[in-house]
Amino acid sequence: MGRRSGGTETDGQRRSTVSDVARRAGVSTATVSRVLNRNYPVAAATRERVEKAIRELGYVVNAHARALAGMSGRTVGIIVNDVVDPFYAYIARGVEREASRGDRLCLVCCTQGDPQRELAFVELMHERRADAVIVVGGSVADRAYTAELARRARELDADGSKLVLCGRPPLGERVPTVSVEYDNEGGAFALTDHLLTQGHERILYLGGPPGLSTTRDRLAGYRRALELRGIEPDPQLEQPGAFSRAFGSRRMAELLAQKVRFTAVFAANDIVAAGAAQALEEAGLRVPQDISLVGYDDVPVAQEMRPRLTTVHVPLEELGRQAVRIALGDEDADAWRETATGVVRLGTHIVVRDSVAPRRPRRGRK
Repeated sequence: MGRRSGGTETDGQRRSTVSDVARRAGVSTATVSRVLNRNYPVAAATRERVEKAIRELGYVVNAHARALAGMSGRTVGIIVNDVVDPFYAYIARGVEREASRGDRLCLVCCTQGDPQRELAFVELMHERRADAVIVVGGSVADRAYTAELARRARELDADGSKLVLCGRPPLGERVPTVSVEYDNEGGAFALTDHLLTQGHERILYLGGPPGLSTTRDRLAGYRRALELRGIEPDPQLEQPGAFSRAFGSRRMAELLAQKVRFTAVFAANDIVAAGAAQALEEAGLRVPQDISLVGYDDVPVAQEMRPRLTTVHVPLEELGRQAVRIALGDEDADAWRETATGVVRLGTHIVVRDSVAPRRPRRGRK
């Protein structure tokens, strides 16, 4: 029979997963886990149906998942792209600290940007009976992926858990999730407008994977600020790419070699800004005397750079804390009140430092 992607390949054929067994038996993945682990009462007819599906599919128990399932309850799972990236690391710290306040274990999973790994980790956390599963960061618009994540959100909800969307778009009105957002577009608008008030009209937007919701929102804020000032966005000045220092350095060097005209750079995050600053320095250009430079997120590198980087502050650790609170509530009722919509939205603001100067037509890049 045909099977969906997302499992482990063995001898050219994908290994069956708990989700496959659940679909065959017509039960939730949690019910399959209970049958496998024999740690929760399951009706005899249901158990027989699950065991039949296991035999038919040739399902092999994942030893790691079973080990996790044997641990005590009160767990929060957080799924991030990479813990080395400070954006994810600070959110993860907020999740861990808030989880520990409620004596919960925090399990961190890294996807390395692979949506199928993300789905697999959501399933693993469901098997683990996590109280909440928090997925962090932007997502790429893909109907099949969105539908699969929505299905797993419903399964979590049916078993008393919650899927929390942290800094990413909703899955649909009828999908049982809760969300923690930040004013991504508003921050980009304010930062672009700050550059415009300093006389910069040729503003290069650098970095951010194309198609990612985070990039889409930041570009939307950038474009809106230009349009409100009567400036037509120039496609040549929109240069998406990785959220990495290597991309910022490499692409900036290429644009300088191509003699693309700009007087300021809006780097999609602070890490990209650090790479861009390196390329500008190597080209003999000074920040901010020759080129103004700004970033986004306000991670530690922004203050470590010289000159210190003007950026948008995102309350990363608080995003993590609120993700736990909105899913599980807070024992201190005065400190937290659940919203009617299941959505918490945090603000962003500009942190003005030393990397922006007024445009000087005679000395800057025209």
